[in-house]
Amino acid sequence: MEPSREKPFRLPPISRAATGPLYQQIVDAIKRDVSEGRLRPGQPLPSFRALAEDLLVSLITVKRAYEELERDGIIYRHQGLGTFVAEEGAARSREAKADRAGELLRQALEEARQAGMSDREWLRLAKGLVDETREGD
Repeated sequence: MEPSREKPFRLPPISRAATGPLYQQIVDAIKRDVSEGRLRPGQPLPSFRALAEDLLVSLITVKRAYEELERDGIIYRHQGLGTFVAEEGAARSREAKADRAGELLRQALEEARQAGMSDREWLRLAKGLVDETREGD
């Protein structure tokens, strides 16, 4: 597939005050934008240098984020042309987010059990949260 000639995507600012390392904030933002369709297959991403300057972070931070995204199959680099969203990027991003959601649910269940909640109580709590968020849709 030939890379798209669209204007490169720009990430929102990241924050040193936010939870998690800066590179992870970049990874999470790109995964979110790929899975939600704001970044499409073949769309170019900024160079390491351009993104580092835009976000006011080091080249190493951007390089680490891009390497993780490439390892996950969400982006790919084409020597001399740049970095682009992979054809299967959206599916892989959603898969990674689903895996992470599963991990978080396992942690929540363990916390609930340690707090003395029964599985039935935990499920009732989870269902209540789902219902609550649906009302806001």
